[in-house]
Amino acid sequence: MKPLTLEWIEKAEGDWFSAQREVRARKHPNYDAACFHAEQCAEKYLKARLQEAGIAFKKTHDLVNLLNLVLDLEPAWGVLRPDLTILTDFAVDYRAPRRLRRRLKTQ
Repeated sequence: MKPLTLEWIEKAEGDWFSAQREVRARKHPNYDAACFHAEQCAEKYLKARLQEAGIAFKKTHDLVNLLNLVLDLEPAWGVLRPDLTILTDFAVDYRAPRRLRRRLKTQ
């Protein structure tokens, strides 16, 4: 495995453990943070697969776009599309207050 691929995987694993920690917190769980880290984990795993295959990708948080690039390599991953569509919103949108999110979407 390529060294850069391993770095993507290590970062993805770190996000996964951070998401799990937030979900399991007994006091003050931060579900927004858990969702953010879950999105980041998926994004980095997709980028790791693309990196390993030598497929170029732009800087993006759009999981569906990344999935589209991966599908020729991993056609079975197509079943992930509905979940990745939902998860994509947690990359940026849910990091802002609800009122601000509505305003930003209308601009």
